[in-house]
Amino acid sequence: MTSFLIPAFLLLVLVLVLLLRPFIFPAKGELTSRRQMNAAIYRDELEKLEAERESGVINAVDYEISHAEMRQRLFQDTSEEDDRAVMGSSKKTIIGLCIFIVLLSSVMYFSLGDATRVAERNAEQPMTREGVEKMVAEFATKMEKDPSNLKGWAMLARSYRILGRNQEAAVAYEGAGSFIDSDPQLLADYADVLATNANGSFTGKLTQLINKALKLDPNNLMALWLSGTASYTSGNYKAAVQAWEKLAQQLPPGTEEARSIEGSIADARSKGGLPSASPVAAGGKSISGTIEITADLRPKLKAGDIVMVIARNPGERMPVAVLKTAASEFPMSFSLTDALAMNPSAPLSKLSEASIEVRVSKTGMAKPEAGDLISSAKTVKVGSSNVRLLVDQVRQ
Repeated sequence: MTSFLIPAFLLLVLVLVLLLRPFIFPAKGELTSRRQMNAAIYRDELEKLEAERESGVINAVDYEISHAEMRQRLFQDTSEEDDRAVMGSSKKTIIGLCIFIVLLSSVMYFSLGDATRVAERNAEQPMTREGVEKMVAEFATKMEKDPSNLKGWAMLARSYRILGRNQEAAVAYEGAGSFIDSDPQLLADYADVLATNANGSFTGKLTQLINKALKLDPNNLMALWLSGTASYTSGNYKAAVQAWEKLAQQLPPGTEEARSIEGSIADARSKGGLPSASPVAAGGKSISGTIEITADLRPKLKAGDIVMVIARNPGERMPVAVLKTAASEFPMSFSLTDALAMNPSAPLSKLSEASIEVRVSKTGMAKPEAGDLISSAKTVKVGSSNVRLLVDQVRQ
């Protein structure tokens, strides 16, 4: 609020100075009044009349008549009250103008509302689908004129995908070129669009995109789902179960998504003649506990935030296992198992101790970003339960 009021006050002072400059800085020399100007004009006319009489242009009678008329007019014009005398006090004029401008500004400010309230009212206006379609169309026109803007094509592809326009989304993802090659989520989204357009046929480029996304992020939810679906469609039920079980480990228990993926796993096991899943062996195979967040950081949580629980070999930067799940009610439970290992040949159970921490991300990207909510790293024994992790910091 102060950052607005100070510039507004300074701007008001500047306006007043510009408007009142003639009163604040009056002319140094005395100005000629209207009475003086009239007298000078008539004096010149009388001199001309006198010259015409002496040169014989007019006779004595005409001279007297014209001279009498001029004297009468001069008397009438110079008898009016001098304009400099009727102007009044400049001090009163300054005070009056200042009060008027300040009152007018205050009335407009409080009637229309401050800048924050105006912005809030504008934000409250609902965005219709027609409005979104128009914005996307304008953006698409802009991108056609700038085809080298790869990031812009990726943004356009996401917009088309949200609108359900998958054919246009596929074209836009193609235009994004190498920009999406290092982003597992964009690769997975592109694969999802292609799968929709191909009516569930997982061949060629689609499979390449899924594998590339999982290589960059083995725990990407969309890529795991698509990978399992591709395996299920081709009859490789064992691979489908493995992908979907890894996906299920990252979903909050009891949610609709978790129940849906459990049903898909059970169906794949049944069709593939696979045995039922056995529980994770106790003693050194997992790390479980709860995640809490401080009261001052709770308002920073937004819908769509991703909670990541990261386990590392103490002293190393490369994660051993990563759990990704949607932010829900806190405190929330977590469980790190071998199914979440970044490298199947180096599972969590091979470690005696692990350094674990929590990061709440807006994007779910592997690389930490400014604004992420984080906890301090805690070293615990593999097999520990009831581990408490507290999110109490904001990454700068």
